Amino acid sequence: MILTGTVRSGENNFSYWLSKLEPYYTAKTGMKLFPGTLNVHLNRAYELPSDTLCLRKEELGGEVSVKIMPCRIFGRKAFILRPYRDNVENNYDKRVLEIATDVKLRDAYHLEDGDLVQIEVQD
Repeated sequence: MILTGTVRSGENNFSYWLSKLEPYYTAKTGMKLFPGTLNVHLNRAYELPSDTLCLRKEELGGEVSVKIMPCRIFGRKAFILRPYRDNVENNYDKRVLEIATDVKLRDAYHLEDGDLVQIEVQD
């Protein structure tokens, strides 16, 4: 399935969390992630499958868990990251995808806010 959305600026806090939790993310994804995500806003909500990988708050010693779903953007292996609390995603906008990979996508593909991008996910 292909999801199409618009690039938008985010909160710029993934670099902070990755600096603290990089070994956990690397273990789950098998990839050393760039310390930043590309925020993509969809026209409609997208539910992550129930069998999605997860970094549980208990593993991290924190208050928030993160679902990690493999995807592809520009043919590149990447991951959708979606934080959640207590198995409830409702406190986060499900129209927003945070895309993480091993490069800064904005620089590698000359992306700016408002650009359309496509994310390939497994049905």
